[in-house]
Amino acid sequence: METKIGSIDEILELLPTLPDKLTGIQETLLANLIMLSEIPSPTFEEEARVKLLLQRMLESELDKISTDEAGNGVGIIPGKDPSRNILLVAHADSVYSEKVDHAISVLAEEIVGPGVADNSLGMAVLATLPNILKMLGIQLNANLVLLSSTKGLGRGNLDGLRFFMDNNKIPFEAGICIEGEKLGRLSYTAEGMFRGYITCRIPEELDWQRAGQNSAIIALNEVINRILEIPIPKRPRTSIVLGAIRGGKSYNVMATHSSLRFEVRSQDAGMVQTIRERIEDIIADASSPNNAEFDFQIVSSREPGGIDISHPLVKNCRLVMEKLGVQPTIRPSMSEVSELIARGLPAVTLGITEASNLHDLNETIRIKPIYTGLAQLLAMLLAIDGGFCNEPE
Repeated sequence: METKIGSIDEILELLPTLPDKLTGIQETLLANLIMLSEIPSPTFEEEARVKLLLQRMLESELDKISTDEAGNGVGIIPGKDPSRNILLVAHADSVYSEKVDHAISVLAEEIVGPGVADNSLGMAVLATLPNILKMLGIQLNANLVLLSSTKGLGRGNLDGLRFFMDNNKIPFEAGICIEGEKLGRLSYTAEGMFRGYITCRIPEELDWQRAGQNSAIIALNEVINRILEIPIPKRPRTSIVLGAIRGGKSYNVMATHSSLRFEVRSQDAGMVQTIRERIEDIIADASSPNNAEFDFQIVSSREPGGIDISHPLVKNCRLVMEKLGVQPTIRPSMSEVSELIARGLPAVTLGITEASNLHDLNETIRIKPIYTGLAQLLAMLLAIDGGFCNEPE
């Protein structure tokens, strides 16, 4: 494929035939996906999966591969102009521990298994991209930096990506974050956010006859009810999501421990801080009457921000999706793109295929749409490389 392209229209003209051409890489892509998926990679324990990714990159004849002190895996596909760089990111961690059976089932039209969509497919794209570019005869002008970031989910708080960006000396023109799901996803903004973890403990020596009034479940429930009474404005858009509640051991044993995991989001950083302070006040006020000990921790947080919908990077993403017959699903992101845009780097998150049963053991991705997702990704790499995604000076 000729990569000397003079306009975004020339890229759009290439798109209709590109998905069919990309099916030629199916064997390599699925092999990478299966191998990566079957290695457990919970947050903070991504080393084995990153090691395999780098091995696959080495087998693809990439010689610029490395890891850093945070465990991130980095591979560089050299471009014609060594002064230019594009960043492509996929997070390496998943929500599943090593105790989960990571066996993958490949069916005629689907692939099923824990984490195949989030985010084994994203990593498989990184591993396969050198082969894809070679198959199509594409050499970009810019270096393409492939980053498999660690410590991204939950308590990881994007620490792997943050370490890379803090210590990296390479200037990037733009970034693309890859998620396995969903095709049509287009994220270029981040809402302000914090994720909180509240624990409640009740002394075990309390009189069992008073257990009904002093259960840790009841004490935590009172806190939850008061959190739900916090006024939530429609503008700026704000939400409190109660994600997981745990407590107690059995039918006839007083619950001495309970916990709540929740997330607060808002387009306004001040509103996030206001809600945080209200929750701190609620917890302080609830401790004494319930004979309970509460602990409130902030697990992760994000600042609101992003690029505008009129930015050439976003506009060209929408043009590419439209040409491929993909309906854009525009939504803020709490993932890697939030860290990139917070640092002033124009960036988007793109999804690769259609998925279902997310975060269940039978997480499922469809095979055929993958090639449309890859065509979308390649088109955007060509657009960034051609300088068509730069804001006018």
